Amino acid sequence: MSAVQTAQQQLRAALGSRRIEMVVIGGSAGGVDALVGLLPALPSCFAPAVTCILHVPPDRDSRLAELFAARTALPVREAQDKEPIQPGTVYFAGSGYHLSVEQDRSFSLSCEPPVQFARPAIDILMESAADVYGPALAGILLTGANFDGAEGMCRIRERGGLTIVQDPEEAQASAMPGEAIRRCAPHLVLPLPAIRSVLPLLETP
Repeated sequence: MSAVQTAQQQLRAALGSRRIEMVVIGGSAGGVDALVGLLPALPSCFAPAVTCILHVPPDRDSRLAELFAARTALPVREAQDKEPIQPGTVYFAGSGYHLSVEQDRSFSLSCEPPVQFARPAIDILMESAADVYGPALAGILLTGANFDGAEGMCRIRERGGLTIVQDPEEAQASAMPGEAIRRCAPHLVLPLPAIRSVLPLLETP
C-alpha cells in the first residue's frame, strides 16, 4: 500500500461518522507555499466551506484571495464582517483584524490585541469555529514559526472535530505543527502531499 493510500485509509478511520461542514486551515512561515500545494486539490463539487488563515502583516493589504482565485476550482474571497458562511467557498482572513465564527455561522472581525503576536490569529478562528461546528469541523495546521494554532487545534479536538497537522520534519518551519502535536495529539500527522490527497475526502462520511 502506498503512503497516499495509507493516509486516505487513516483519514477514513479518523472521520468515522463525522460530516464535515467547515475546514479551517492555518499556517504562518511557509504557509503560502503550503497552500499552493493544497488548495488546487479541491474539486469544484467540494461541499464544506474552507477558511484559510495565514499571519499577514497588519500594515499590508492581504492579496491572498486574489492570488488563490486563479488556482482553485471553488469560489475564493476574503472573509467580511457579518458575512454568512457559504458552503463550497474558500475564504481568507484579511490583514489587521481577528477573524472568528459567530453562532449564526457568519464571520466576525475584531480589533482585539494580537494573540501569539499575530492578528489575525489562528487560535481565535479555530476556537470560535470549534464552538460553532463541533464534530462538523476539520482543522488543518501547517508550517509556522510560532505556537499560534496549538490552542485552536486542542479546542477542535475537545469539541469532537477532526485534527490534521503537517509533519514538522518536512514543514518549512516546524515550531507551529510541533507544538500542536505536543499539546493535543492530533488525529493525523501527515506530510504535505498526503494532506493534499486526503483533503478532497473531508466531505465523505
